[in-house]
Amino acid sequence: MKPDVKQFATSLVQTLRGQGFQAYLVGGCVRDLLLGREPKDYDVATDATPEQVMRIFPETYAVGAQFGVVLVPVPETDVANAGSGRVIEVATFRADIGYSDGRHPDEVRFSRDPHEDVARRDFTINGMLLDPLSGPVPGEVLDFVGGSDDLEAGIVRTIGDPALRFGEDKLRMLRAIRFAARFEYALEPATFASIQEMAEQIRVVSRERVRDELTRMLSEGHARRAFLLLDDSGLLRQVLPEISAMHGVEQPPEFHPEGDVFVHTLLLLENLPDPCPLTLAWGALLHDVGKPATFRVGPDRIRFDDHVEVGVKIAADICRRLRFSNDETEQILALVDNHMRFGHVGRMKESTLKKFMRMPKFEEHLALHRADCLASHRNLSTYEFLREREKEIPPETMRPRPLVTGDDLIEQGHRPGPKFREILNAVEDAQLEGRLPSRDAALEFVRKEFPA
Repeated sequence: MKPDVKQFATSLVQTLRGQGFQAYLVGGCVRDLLLGREPKDYDVATDATPEQVMRIFPETYAVGAQFGVVLVPVPETDVANAGSGRVIEVATFRADIGYSDGRHPDEVRFSRDPHEDVARRDFTINGMLLDPLSGPVPGEVLDFVGGSDDLEAGIVRTIGDPALRFGEDKLRMLRAIRFAARFEYALEPATFASIQEMAEQIRVVSRERVRDELTRMLSEGHARRAFLLLDDSGLLRQVLPEISAMHGVEQPPEFHPEGDVFVHTLLLLENLPDPCPLTLAWGALLHDVGKPATFRVGPDRIRFDDHVEVGVKIAADICRRLRFSNDETEQILALVDNHMRFGHVGRMKESTLKKFMRMPKFEEHLALHRADCLASHRNLSTYEFLREREKEIPPETMRPRPLVTGDDLIEQGHRPGPKFREILNAVEDAQLEGRLPSRDAALEFVRKEFPA
C-alpha cells in the first residue's frame, strides 16, 4: 500500500473533524500500524451519518449505506494508483441489533458514541481507534476493549461474549483462526472453546465467503498453522471433510518418512511461496486428496493406485462446491493431475519433456513439485534438472512454428479426419526432438511415415 493512501485516509479524518464530526482510523489498519506493518486497507469510523459523509465527499459509493458504510475512492493522482480502484471505507458509529441470518444485523442504530461502535466489532486486536492527527505515527490510540494488551501478549480474543460475536457472523470463527495463524498468536481459551462448540454452524455461511477465507489462510504464508488450528477446532471437518479424511492414512515410509497423508500435506503447505497464487495454494492442498479413497496394503508396500485420477474428481467436486471460476478450477485440477508426472521426467523423450514444460503456468507445477519433495524425501534433483533445462532450451524451440499444416496433408492426398491429428503430432514431436530442421524435411517425413 503506497503512503499516499494512508495520507488520503488521514485527510478524510481531518475533513470530517473540520466539519465538526468525530473521526478515527479503525480496525485492521490500526492493528497493523501498531505492529509496524503496512496495512492493506484503511478504514475510517465517524459519527457522521452516511448522508452527511456523502454530502462532504460527493465522489462516494453508497454500497452499504443501510449499514452505515460508504466507500470513498482514492484519487488516481499518480501512476501507482492509476486504475487501482482503491477505496477508503467510511463507517458510521453504530449499534447492531439482532442477527437472524447469522451475517447481517436485523437493525442498525447509528450512534455518536465510539464505545458503542467498538463493542459490536469482532476481535479486540481489531477494535482499536487511532487518531492520525494527534502526533507522530501511530498517534493516539483509543482502546476500550483491551486490544493493545492482547496485541502485546499475542492473543486473539473476541470483544465480549464469544458465542454472541460468532452468532452474529459465523464466518468470524474462520477469521479467528486466520488471524491466530497469520500473526502466530494464541486463541484465547474461551474464544477457542466457543469455536469448538459452534463449529457445525459454519455450514450456514455462503460457500464463497468460506472459500475466500480459506484462500487467505492458504496464501498468507502460515497455511500449516492455520490448518492445524482448523483441525483442532473442528472446523476442518465441516468445511473440508476431504482434507480431514487424510488423518491416519499411512504412506510407504521409504517414500514418505514424514508420516501420514495429513502430515505430508501440511508440511507441503509450509514450503509454498509467500505470497502464494490462489491456484497453487489450492492445488497443493488437494494434490493428494485422492489417497484416502485409494489406500490399500499391497504384497510389497502401501499403494494408492489411481489416486491421481480419483483426486482430480474429488478436487473438481470441491472446486464446484466452493464456486471457483472455470479458469481457477482448470488450473487447480491441472496441478492435481500432473503432480506425479515429475517422477517420469528422467525417462521422457525430448518432445514429451518440452510439451510437459510448456504447460500453462508451469512455474506453479514446478513450485508444487519442489514443495512436495521438501515435505517428503527432500530430493530436489528433478526440480534442479528442470530449472537447468529451462535455461538451456530457447523459447523458440519450446514452442516452434508448425512446419506442416492440414492443407499440406490434403495436398499430399490425406482426407481430413482423426488421422490428421496423429500425423501433425508426429511431425511436432520430431520437430521438438530436432529431427526436422526445415519444412521440406517435414513434408518428406510425412510422405515416408504416413503414405497417403
